[in-house]
Amino acid sequence: MANLIVDEGNTLCKIAVVDKSEVLYEVSAPDFDLAKVAELKGQFSLDKAIVASTRGGAEYICEQLRSKIEKVLHFTSQTEVPIEIDYSSPQTLGADRIATAVGVVCEMGVKDALVVDMGSAITFDVIENGVFKGGNISLGVAMRFRALHEFTAALPLCGATEPNGEFGHSTKEAIEQGVMQGVLHEIEGYAERISAANVKKCIIFCGGDAESFVNRIKSAIFAPRKLMFTGLNRILEYNVSKNNI
Repeated sequence: MANLIVDEGNTLCKIAVVDKSEVLYEVSAPDFDLAKVAELKGQFSLDKAIVASTRGGAEYICEQLRSKIEKVLHFTSQTEVPIEIDYSSPQTLGADRIATAVGVVCEMGVKDALVVDMGSAITFDVIENGVFKGGNISLGVAMRFRALHEFTAALPLCGATEPNGEFGHSTKEAIEQGVMQGVLHEIEGYAERISAANVKKCIIFCGGDAESFVNRIKSAIFAPRKLMFTGLNRILEYNVSKNNI
């Protein structure tokens, strides 16, 4: 039987149906939709679900889901996961970062990696010998463009483009390349440092903005968004196996 995965992010609520390592269905909307879940249950015979949220609405979603699905897991900092987490404040560690790390280790079989997740924020997370060791958080691409526009009097709002290695010949080009090349150089700096410290480490890209940068980094691997879904599914099945729900 397939499982329901709900990831309530900063801007969108993402719902997926996962069977083992395969994402059978996914959809995104501004808010959680119980009617959509009822539709999916009839289509996929769902009996288990996991809910993760960075907005704080997970418990409400879990309450709604329990009227439709037998076993529902609210993924929190206290939830057991199938990898070791070496982090001093696990209560503040984003569920998406944990889930992606679980996906890298358990689904991809990668034990040493720098995971660059390019969403609303950019996270740089380190995995060593299968252990999540923490990482850094930086402004995402869209945030950088918005900051330049909203905190200045005259700069226009621009959007993502390909980093081309050139200097801008107009204000628009200067902003576009300033942001895109700034992000690229930031990633290259982390990649160089990580590779020098551990040649076994690979660079894994995921997130909506990743495709603009992955071909610029030597030996980088692009992992589609399903990595987070399959990671959350692994966490769900792990807790079912331990009778935690």
